[in-house]
Amino acid sequence: MKRRKFIGSVAATSALGIVPGLLGAQEYTQPAKGKFNLKYAPHLGMFKNLAGEDPIDQLNFMADQGFTAFEDNGMKGKTVALQEKMASTMAKRGISMGVFVAHKIYWQEPNLASGDKDLRAEFLAQIKESVEVAKRVNATWMTVVPGHVDLRQNMGYQTAHVVESLKQASAILEPHRLIMVLEPLNFRNHPGLFLTDSPQAYEICKAVDSPSCKILFDIYHQQIQEGNLIPNIEDCWDEIAYFQIGDNPGRKEPTTGEINYKNVFKSIHDKGFQGILGMEHGNSVQGKEGEQRVIQAYTETDNFL
Repeated sequence: MKRRKFIGSVAATSALGIVPGLLGAQEYTQPAKGKFNLKYAPHLGMFKNLAGEDPIDQLNFMADQGFTAFEDNGMKGKTVALQEKMASTMAKRGISMGVFVAHKIYWQEPNLASGDKDLRAEFLAQIKESVEVAKRVNATWMTVVPGHVDLRQNMGYQTAHVVESLKQASAILEPHRLIMVLEPLNFRNHPGLFLTDSPQAYEICKAVDSPSCKILFDIYHQQIQEGNLIPNIEDCWDEIAYFQIGDNPGRKEPTTGEINYKNVFKSIHDKGFQGILGMEHGNSVQGKEGEQRVIQAYTETDNFL
């Protein structure tokens, strides 16, 4: 199969406006108009003080603030009824679904790196399950983390095992035009994992050679792991399908740490990225004030044109 790119729609742009009041979920019928140059994706809980605890109200609030994407690592664990209700709301409000975690992640022991056939079969079965979830919630991307290193095997053998598992997973995903995005994670928060660096993820994607196996470039993780953000993004560009955001130190919203997010976002925008950037971070300040601060941070850092 020829290599190809699956590209999301471009977010429209306009000025940011905070909705002074909140309506019930049933009152929302019009799609959101994007107010940002890029498709930033909040997650549940990020605006719970302003929007309330109900997931549907939170999605509507996100749309009202101009966010045109949403991500939910735990979407697979939600009931089918809630998945369908959230998907319906996103469709009505013009919100694109971002990543969800596709499988059980082995944080302390090797699975894909080990080459164990039973663990590979488990992984592939979970990928098949995730195809159905992706269809239900209109998702394109799902997160894959190859798990812990196998300390008893040479790194070359481990890489071969991982590549073979991902090739088989790609064969499941390709007919559905779905993409698993491999997420390198930093050594400090997640010591001992197999996949840590963007060049390593790039090498693996090239070896798998499938449009269904790409990179999730988490800017927070890669600032800690390797730095040199913009050049590494450029070097990996043709294999990156998704970004995630978090400032360092602290893993909070942009403007709270050392990363110049205005320049990073401008570089991504200038390269024509039309996909999603997940807001996988906490709020630096609790309560409604902190939630307004998150919106303001994205207003400021997105103002690069």
